[in-house]
Amino acid sequence: MVGMRSAVLSVVLVAAATVSSAAQTPDAAVRAVVDGAKFKQAVAFIQSDQDRFVRELIALTEIAAPPFKEQARAKAFIEMLRQHGLSDVEMDAEGNVMGLRRGAAPAGGPVLVVNAHLDTVFPEGTDVTVKRQGTRLSAPGIGDDTRGLALLLALVRALDAAKFTTPGDILFVGNVGEEGEGDLRGAKFLLQKGKYKGRIKQMLAIDGGDTASVTNGGVGSIRYRVTFKGPGGHSYGAFGLVNPAFAMGAAIARFGRLEVPASPKTTYGVGVVRGGTSVNSIPAEVSMDIDLRSESCAELKKVNDAFLAIVRESVDEENKTRSTREGRIEADPKVIGDRPCGTTPETAPIVQAAAAAIRAFGDTPSYSIGSTDANVPMSLGIPAVTIGRGGPGGRAHSPDEWTDVDPAANVKNVRTVLAVLLSVAGGR
Repeated sequence: MVGMRSAVLSVVLVAAATVSSAAQTPDAAVRAVVDGAKFKQAVAFIQSDQDRFVRELIALTEIAAPPFKEQARAKAFIEMLRQHGLSDVEMDAEGNVMGLRRGAAPAGGPVLVVNAHLDTVFPEGTDVTVKRQGTRLSAPGIGDDTRGLALLLALVRALDAAKFTTPGDILFVGNVGEEGEGDLRGAKFLLQKGKYKGRIKQMLAIDGGDTASVTNGGVGSIRYRVTFKGPGGHSYGAFGLVNPAFAMGAAIARFGRLEVPASPKTTYGVGVVRGGTSVNSIPAEVSMDIDLRSESCAELKKVNDAFLAIVRESVDEENKTRSTREGRIEADPKVIGDRPCGTTPETAPIVQAAAAAIRAFGDTPSYSIGSTDANVPMSLGIPAVTIGRGGPGGRAHSPDEWTDVDPAANVKNVRTVLAVLLSVAGGR
């Protein structure tokens, strides 16, 4: 009988604890963490770790990582991950490098991804030597997103220094292909084909500047290279034949008159045109690169459908206007980029947890829509947000890109992102 009473009492206590935990607001939960001894120990460690943060930031920046050629930086970063006691440190088939920090739950359970991207926008041969003036560091790519990589490593060290535990596993990832025509290939592989496919239940991307910014919406984009082909010929001798340049020009003119909504913001553009043989030739082939974007999945589909209709109409018009005796004009729109759109609602637990962590230090969280690695999980219904890597900094995507590593400001940046991570992961 005594044993039965004890068992009943245990069940009641567990149930009460569960109700209490469930009733705890995100702000109260994160406040309990940041006011605790472990978090204070972590902040003290972050202060002592400043010099290593700066060394790693410089070392990684000075390893070029052009689009589709991130291998050298990936090799350096995987060695850094190996120094941090993570398990299953590896490079996947797409070139992403990662390491797992085990949680308290049994192996094989849900995974939280924390990632920063390895690639920069700068082509091969760019001088990536870091220049320093006081605490200001300048070099191509030093902010976007090399600082995110250095921050990721600092987070792992801070978690270990304070002996934080989390219920589930955290996968720390340096991923490829975030910029430009990389088309989020690293994040797509990680979530759709990689070893952890199906286990990834949340994603916290580190990108952008302000650590008080929560990017919870993904701007979708579709990019085309449209090639117009025809028979070609001499500009004088074959005059009157169909001309692919006229078809493309008509498509561009029609495209430029397309009306799209200001809200949700939807945009389009012609970025590159190319082709032709000589000034006195009717070209046999010309092409244009097109960028379509929208905050709304529905509006992105509308502008996409409208654009493809414009291409068809322009080709038909040229084939009707001029002679097709040597052949007709044909157009081949090939997708060269497809960044999915998506949203993690402000009411989602991951957004609420991130916002609570930001508020814990007196800052006001702001919500934004952008194009980041978080687009991929959002499009798959996996809760995800992007948090800034901190700064201050500026001139992203330019040769004189810079970031400031003032110790006091950097400690605040790392502290805030650590609080966000612990809040999202349920760390204690």
